[in-house]
Amino acid sequence: MADNEASDDVMALPHVNGDKANKSGAATPTNNNDDAKNANNNGNNGNNASGNGKRRRHKSSSAIRRAAKRRHSMSKAARDPRDEPESSTSAKAVTRTPSPDGGKQSAVATRSPSPFIDFDGLSRPSTGTRARLEENEEERAVRLEKMRGAVRTILECVGEDPNRAGLLGTPDRYAKALLDFTQGYQQNVREVVNGAIFHEGHNEMVIVKDIEVYSLCEHHMVPFTGKMHIGYIPFHSVIGISKLPRIAEMFSRRLQIQERLTKDVANAIMEILAPQGVAVVMESSHLCMVMRGVQKTSATTITSCVLGCFERKEKTRNEFLSLVGVNRH
Repeated sequence: MADNEASDDVMALPHVNGDKANKSGAATPTNNNDDAKNANNNGNNGNNASGNGKRRRHKSSSAIRRAAKRRHSMSKAARDPRDEPESSTSAKAVTRTPSPDGGKQSAVATRSPSPFIDFDGLSRPSTGTRARLEENEEERAVRLEKMRGAVRTILECVGEDPNRAGLLGTPDRYAKALLDFTQGYQQNVREVVNGAIFHEGHNEMVIVKDIEVYSLCEHHMVPFTGKMHIGYIPFHSVIGISKLPRIAEMFSRRLQIQERLTKDVANAIMEILAPQGVAVVMESSHLCMVMRGVQKTSATTITSCVLGCFERKEKTRNEFLSLVGVNRH
């Protein structure tokens, strides 16, 4: 009997495989698969929570990386693609030239890392810029003669007589005028500034407004005219105020579009002066849409470019726009 009782007591204990004892002491088998499913579900829930957390952290880190990679407008403008540096990995492209004594080769800088001002001070030089800048008197005469011939051809094509008294000197006059209209191609921005940068410890906004600008639309080669407003906040150093209109003049004296002209002026000032920020606004009327096309004589085009603190701080930007009269109501 003792053996049987002991045996019964043992039988009443929970089974090692997970059986449960009921109230009467008899063992009730449980489904091991249910326990396994519950464990798996708990594990999946944990994995899902962990995965969601990882995804949130990944999205957050991705947003941080995107913000870190975001660059200001100054670095977005590109050089004429036909005039790119030979190597994008080096700060300056160099040409190796033998030294006079036959020793080590010397490196001569041929390109600047700046997309706005080249190493010799030219601004965004195109393919024929240096040829025009460096030509001698004989080459200049050949250039003028080619232009005169082209103008005579145009006069003939529009139905005029180039030999008529009023048109005899037109080819020569127009060729010289066009070279004058586009003289900005061969101007050196460093010579325009001429060292007129002064350390004054001034850190408040400086504005030169209502600068008259005349340029040629590169799409139809007819003028667009207007006014430009330039402002900057110095980083201790200031530039001679007459240099700001001169920089605007240099970039406008070429075939342009208003959007690029606005950016060219802002980026050049940013590079030359290295201020806290630069803002440029231009308002103009385009004869290509006044004399032809839609013929809207009262239409005005406004473009702007803001860099540095003007781009980052809305209050600073609004102060500039208010002072130049763009925020008028």
